[in-house]
Amino acid sequence: MQEVSTTIIGSLRQGLNSIVVGQSQVIDQLLVALLAGGHVLLEGVPGTAKTLLVKSLASLISSPFSRIQLTPDMLPADILGTSIYDLNTKTFHLKKGPLFTSLLLADEINRTPPKTQSALLEAMEEGQVTLDGHIEYLPDLFMVVATQNPIEFEGTYPLPEAQLDRFMLKVLVDYPSTAAEVSMLSNWQDGLYGKPGHSQLQKKNEGTCLSAGDILECRKQLAGIFVEESLLTYVAELVGRSRKLSDLQLGASPRAAIHWLACAKAHAYLNGRDYLSPDDIKAMAEPVLRHRLLLKAESELEGIGVSQVIINLLNQVPVPR
Repeated sequence: MQEVSTTIIGSLRQGLNSIVVGQSQVIDQLLVALLAGGHVLLEGVPGTAKTLLVKSLASLISSPFSRIQLTPDMLPADILGTSIYDLNTKTFHLKKGPLFTSLLLADEINRTPPKTQSALLEAMEEGQVTLDGHIEYLPDLFMVVATQNPIEFEGTYPLPEAQLDRFMLKVLVDYPSTAAEVSMLSNWQDGLYGKPGHSQLQKKNEGTCLSAGDILECRKQLAGIFVEESLLTYVAELVGRSRKLSDLQLGASPRAAIHWLACAKAHAYLNGRDYLSPDDIKAMAEPVLRHRLLLKAESELEGIGVSQVIINLLNQVPVPR
C-alpha cells in the first residue's frame, strides 16, 4: 500500500504543487477528499488560484471536467439538463447538462439562488440525478468542488446547513507566503504560465498523468487501512461531545462522523501508512467540522471562533493509547 501511495498519489501531489505554488496544505486536503470520495467547498478571496487548482487536478487525472459560473439567474436545468423534442423522430431526448462529468467546478456557489443550489443535492449524495422521472447515473469518479468568496455578501445566498453538511470538507485558501509568491512570479517570468490547461507547467506534468481507474483503485485500497476499535470510539466521542458544547447551537451530524473517519483514513494513505493514528483524526478535524458547527449568537458576540471551538473539543476528549 505504501508503494502505491508514493507512486500514484505522490506524483499527483508533486504535479499540483509545481503548478499551484505555496498551497501544499490545500492540495493535500483536496487529495484527501478525492481519495475518500467526497466533495469540497473551497473558500478564499479572488486570485488565489482556486479555479486553476481544480482545473489542474482534472488535467492530471485525465478526467472529464466541467465548470459552471453560477449566477443569480441560473436555473436548475442549466446544471442538470433538460428534455428536448426532436421534430424528426417526434420523441424527446435528454440533453445532459454540465453536471454529467467526473470533476465539476461550481464557481461562486453562493451567487445562485437556493433552488439552483439544491439541484446539486441528489447528485452529491446519491451519485445520480432524477430527470423526468428517470434516474441518470453519474460516473463512478464524480466530485463537486464549489468555490465561494468570503468577503462579499451583497447579492449572495448563504448555503443552508443541509447542503453544507453534504460537503465532506471546507478548505480555506489563504494567500501564499512571500517565498511561494516569489517562486510563482519567477515561474511567470520564465514563461511557464499560459492559458489555464495549456501552461508549460501542466504540459511538463502530462507524462505523469493518472487515470480515473488509478484513483478508483486507490479508493479501494483505503478499505485496507487498519483502524483500531478505540479510534472508532474516539471519533464517535468527539462527534457526540460537539453536540453538548455550550458555545454551539448545532454540533456534528452522524454523516460528519463518517466523513471524518473516511478523511482520516485517506490522510493516512496519502502519507504512505496502512494504519490509522489519532494524529490523522486530529489533522482532519478543522476541514471536516468548520462548516458543520453552528455557533450560538452570544458566542459570536464574545469573539469565539469555530477554530477555537474545535481546538477545545479536541482537548476535552482523551486520546486513546
